Amino acid sequence: MASRARRRGVFVTGTDTEVGKTVVACGLLAAFAASGKKAVGMKPIACGGEPRAEVIVNDDVERLLAAGNVNAPRADVNPYCFAPPIAPHIAARQAGVTIEIGRIERSFDALARLADVVVVEGVGGFQVPLGPGVDTAQLAVRLALPVVLVIGMRLGCLNHGLLTADAVRRRGLELAGWVANHVDPDMAVAEDNVQALDERIGAPRIGRISFLGDPDPRVVSTSLRIPDLG
Repeated sequence: MASRARRRGVFVTGTDTEVGKTVVACGLLAAFAASGKKAVGMKPIACGGEPRAEVIVNDDVERLLAAGNVNAPRADVNPYCFAPPIAPHIAARQAGVTIEIGRIERSFDALARLADVVVVEGVGGFQVPLGPGVDTAQLAVRLALPVVLVIGMRLGCLNHGLLTADAVRRRGLELAGWVANHVDPDMAVAEDNVQALDERIGAPRIGRISFLGDPDPRVVSTSLRIPDLG
């Protein structure tokens, strides 16, 4: 196992599903690549995909593969992929599979040997169950990466964002930054909500993304600031 001190990357989590984690992860990959880094994406667990040639193809995984600039094995980029778009612990149980954090960690270390930085995208929110007694927060702790929190700007985002930031810190992880992603183009008083989070979340805002119908990672990257990885 690679030393944690040598690990270079970020763990992208969100306040919920469908808040733009993949959009931000791909944007970060494009930004790292533009800065001259060898960057590769990773989605350890994906749910929702189409079986093709004995593998399950997930759209988020495909976007991460396209956004990076490192040719990496799909099996390491996405160790676990399930066809049903349901909670991962249920999908794994239905498939007769046990999601093992150790396997994910080995895949991460394999990617880290190929790249300068690995952008890891979580599944769902920060504490989504992965199996009996195992959740995504434990995965983040095991990888020991700084966390980027994506907050979907919509009604309820203040509570969800602040609770998630608190959960990240309670696990002893560094909250390297947060991104305001405007998933609701009609959100009332959006500016006031962003300001409230700026004042309370205790981490730098590294980006603000306007509502985008079909986000291009290179366009998104211009709205992001690469977090300080130490």
